[in-house]
Amino acid sequence: MRRTAVVLCVLVTWMLVANGQDSRSGIYDVRAFGAKGDGKTLDTAAINKAIDAAAAAGGGTVRFPAGSYLSFSIHLKSNITLYLDQGSKIVAADPMVDHGTYDAPEPNDWDQYQDFGHSHFHNSLIWGEGLANVSIVGPGLIWGKGLVRSNTVPEGGGNKSISLKLSRNVLIRDVSILHGGHFAILATGVDNLTVDNIKVDTNRDGIDVDSCRNVRISNVSINSPFDDAICLKSDYALGFARATENVTITNSQVSGYDEGSFLDGTYKRMDPKTYSKGRTTGRLKFGTESNGGFKNITISNVVFDYSRGLALEEVDGGIFEDVTINNITMRDIVNPPIFIRLGNRARGPKETTTVGAIRRLSISNVTVYNADAQYGSIISGIPGHDIEDLKLNNIQILYKGGGTIAQAQREPPEEESAYPEPDMFGDIPAYGFFVRHVKGLEMNNVEVRYLKDEMRPAFVLDDVKNSVFRFVKAQHGRNIPTFLLKDLEDFSTHQSSVPDTKLEVSKGKKTL
Repeated sequence: MRRTAVVLCVLVTWMLVANGQDSRSGIYDVRAFGAKGDGKTLDTAAINKAIDAAAAAGGGTVRFPAGSYLSFSIHLKSNITLYLDQGSKIVAADPMVDHGTYDAPEPNDWDQYQDFGHSHFHNSLIWGEGLANVSIVGPGLIWGKGLVRSNTVPEGGGNKSISLKLSRNVLIRDVSILHGGHFAILATGVDNLTVDNIKVDTNRDGIDVDSCRNVRISNVSINSPFDDAICLKSDYALGFARATENVTITNSQVSGYDEGSFLDGTYKRMDPKTYSKGRTTGRLKFGTESNGGFKNITISNVVFDYSRGLALEEVDGGIFEDVTINNITMRDIVNPPIFIRLGNRARGPKETTTVGAIRRLSISNVTVYNADAQYGSIISGIPGHDIEDLKLNNIQILYKGGGTIAQAQREPPEEESAYPEPDMFGDIPAYGFFVRHVKGLEMNNVEVRYLKDEMRPAFVLDDVKNSVFRFVKAQHGRNIPTFLLKDLEDFSTHQSSVPDTKLEVSKGKKTL
C-alpha cells in the first residue's frame, strides 16, 4: 500500500512538472508551457499561460531559462515573480514582422493632462494594473526591440518595456533593459516599489516614478541619451492629483552615452546631433509633470557622467517640499548642473490647478567638472511666487567658461508658462548661478570657477529676499564683479570673495 502511494506521488509530481508546474517549489518554467525561446517563435501565449497557472495556484515563480523569448504583451498578475536566468532574454516583438499586436491602449478620461505614454499602460511588453506582490528579477535581459519610443504609437504597437499602474509591493531587481521604448520602466500610482541593481541602456526614459509612494531606488545604472534617466513625476493620469512621496534614490549612476554603448562597455559619444537640441540628456529630474507635487524625498550618492544636470521642476500646481540631495558628482555636464524651476504651465484641471510651491530644499556636497558655459546654474521662480527656504552647502563647480560681455548684459525673459528647460531663458548673464524670485537662500562653502576666461559675473541675483552667502568663493577676471544684484531685501555675505556686506534693501542694480 505504501509502495503504491509513493509511486502515485512520483507519478503526480512528474505530471505536474511535465505540465510546467512543480507544486513543491512553486516554479513554472515557460518552456514547459510551450515557449521555444528561439528568438523566432512567438512565445506570448506560452508565457501568459505559465503566469495564469502560477496565479491559479495562489502565486509562484515563472522562470525563463536561457534563450530568447519573442513576445507581445505579457500580463502580470498578483503574487507572481518573473525570473530571468542568466542568458535569457525577453524580446519585444515587432508587429510589422512578427504577425501580432500589443494590447490596445485602454481608455483614459484624463489623457488631455499628460502625454499619451503617461495616459495608457496596457500597450506595453510587460504590464500590470491593480496588482499586489509582484517581482521581476534575475540577471537576464529585457530587450524592447520592437517597441516605439514616441507618443505616436501605430495601431497594434507598444511603447513601454515594463508598465505598472495602481499596484503595491513591487520588486524589480538585477535585470538589464536595452532599448526600452518610451519608458523602460513606468510606475504610476505604485506603493512600496523597490528597484535595485538594474542596468538600463535605452532610447528614451529610463525609470519614471509617477504619483508613487514609498519608493526605494538603489544601485542602478541608467544610460538614456535621448531623454531622462531617472525621473520623478506626479501627473493627472489617475484622475486625481497624487504626490510622489517618501522616496529614496541612492548609490546610482546616470549618463548619456550613445544608446547600446553602456551595456556593451564601449561608452561612445559619437552622435550628439541626434540628441534633443543637440545635447545628450541622461539626467535625474523631478517633473515635468508635477500636478500632484513631491514630498519627503532623499537623493544621495549619485554620479552624473556626460549628461544634463540635476533638474528640479514644479510647474503644474503641485507642492514640492522637504527634499534633500546629498553627495553628487558630475562630469561633462551639457547644461546647468543645478536647475530649479517654479513655473506656471498649469497642466491639470483648470478649476483645481493653481501655481504650486517649492520650499525646504537642501542640496549639499556636490562636485562638478567641465560644466556647460552657456547657462550656468539656474534657480528661478516667477513674479509673485518665490522659491522658498533653499540651502546649498559644500558645492564646487568648474565650468568651461568663455562667456561674453553680450551675455553678461542679457536679462532673461520670465517665460512663466513655458515648458521648463534651461534654453527657454537663452544665454544666462551669470557663469555660476542665476537666481531670481527666491525667498530664503543660504549658500555655504560654495565655490565656482572656470576653465576659459569669463566676462560674466559669478552670481546674478534678481528679486531675492533673505539671502546669506558664507565662505563663498568665485573666480573672476579684472573689472568683472563677483555679484550683480538687482532689487534685493536682506542680503549679506560673510568671509567670501567680496568684503563682508549687509544690505537691508537694494533697489536697481548694484555690483560687488
